[in-house]
Amino acid sequence: MSEEKQVNDDRQPQGPETTQGGSQPAASARPKLNKKKKRILLATIVVLLAGGFFVWRYYAQFVTTDDAQIEAYLHPISARISGYVTKVTVDDTQYVEKGTVLVQLDPSDYQVAVELAKAKLAQAQAEAAAAMAGVPITSVSTLSQVHSAEADVQGAEAGILAAEKAFQEAEARLAEVEANNVKVQEDLGRYRQLIVKREISRQRYDQAVAASKASAAAVIGAQAGVAASEQQVTQARSRLRQAEAELRSAHTRPQQLQAMRARAQAAAAAVEEAQAELHRAELNLEYTTIVAPADGIVGKRTAVVGQNVSPGQTLLVIVPTRDIWVTANFKETQLKNMRVGQPVEIHVDAYDRDFRGKIEGIAGATGVQFSLLPPENATGNYVKVVQRVPVRIVFDPGQDPRHLLQVGLSVEPRVRVR
Repeated sequence: MSEEKQVNDDRQPQGPETTQGGSQPAASARPKLNKKKKRILLATIVVLLAGGFFVWRYYAQFVTTDDAQIEAYLHPISARISGYVTKVTVDDTQYVEKGTVLVQLDPSDYQVAVELAKAKLAQAQAEAAAAMAGVPITSVSTLSQVHSAEADVQGAEAGILAAEKAFQEAEARLAEVEANNVKVQEDLGRYRQLIVKREISRQRYDQAVAASKASAAAVIGAQAGVAASEQQVTQARSRLRQAEAELRSAHTRPQQLQAMRARAQAAAAAVEEAQAELHRAELNLEYTTIVAPADGIVGKRTAVVGQNVSPGQTLLVIVPTRDIWVTANFKETQLKNMRVGQPVEIHVDAYDRDFRGKIEGIAGATGVQFSLLPPENATGNYVKVVQRVPVRIVFDPGQDPRHLLQVGLSVEPRVRVR
C-alpha cells in the first residue's frame, strides 16, 4: 500500500512550489516573455542585416557622380570673305534648320568678278582654239616641205651629174672638132701649094677652102657648147645649194611645230587658269549667302545690318540640338568595373527627368592633364588628390531629348557596372 502511494506520488507533475499570496505563477511567466523578446529582436536583426546586404549589393551595381554636364560641338559661324552685311535673318534663341539663310552680304562686287572671269575664260578659249587649229596644218605643211626639199636636192644632184656629163661630152666633141680642124687646115695648106702649081683643080681647092671654113666654124660651135655645158654645171650646182638650203629650212619646221604645240599647250593651260578663276569668283559669290551648317539654336549673335565684316570674323554661334552627349567626370576609384557599352541612367536636374544612355568612351587621361597648366607632382610638397577621368555618355536613340536638353545642363549619370 505504501508502494502504490509512492508510485502515485511520482506520477503527479512536479509544479513550482506555491507560496503565500500566489506570487509563484508571476515569476514563472517572466522568463517566457524575455525569451520571446529575444527571438523577435534576433529575427529583426537578421532581417535588417539581410535587407542591408541586399540593399548594399543592389547599390554596389551602380556608380554615380554629380560632376557631369551635357556637351556638344558648337558651330561658330564666320565670314569666309569680306563684305557689307545687308540682311540678318535670325536672332538669339531662335531655332534654325540646316541650310537656313543666316546672314546675307552684298553680292554686287562678286557678281562683277564672276562676269569678268567669264569674259577672260571666253578669250582664253578662243586663243586656245586658234592655237590648236594651227598645229595640224603646220604639221602637214612641215612634212610636205621636208619631202619636197629632199626631192629638190635629189633632183639638183641628178642635174649636176647630167650637166657634168654633158660638159664632158662637149669637151670631147671640141677635141674631136679641133683635131678635124687641124687636119682640114693642113689639107688646105697643101691644096694651096698644089693650086699654085696647078696640080689640082680649082674645084678641089674650093672644096678644101669650104671644108676649112666649116671645120673652123665647127670648132667655134664646139667651144660654145663646152662653155654652155660648163654654165649648165654651174647652174646645176647653184640649184643644189638652193635645194640644200631649202632642205635645211624644212628641217627647222619640226622645231617650229614643237614651238607651236607648246604655245597651244600654254593656251590650254590659260583656259584652265581662267576656269579656276571663274570657279573661285563663283565660290566667293556663293559665300555672300551664309547658311546654317546644322540644326540648332542661335546664340552670341553679333552680326548687324550695315556692318563690314572680314574673313574669319565670327558673326554668331549655332548650338546643335542633335549631336549632344554627356561628359561625366568620375573619380579614379570608380573606374574599376566601368567598361564601354555599359548602360547608364541619366537624371537631368533641370527637368527632374531620367534618360537612358550608354558609355561611348573613357578618356585616355585625367582631366587635369588637359588643363593649360597641368600639375607637377615631382616638385614641392606632394598631396595626394583623387583624380577624375572624363567619361563620354551618349543618349540611346528613340528618346528624342533634343527638344528638352540644352548644352551645359547639369546631370547625374548612374552607370550599371555589374
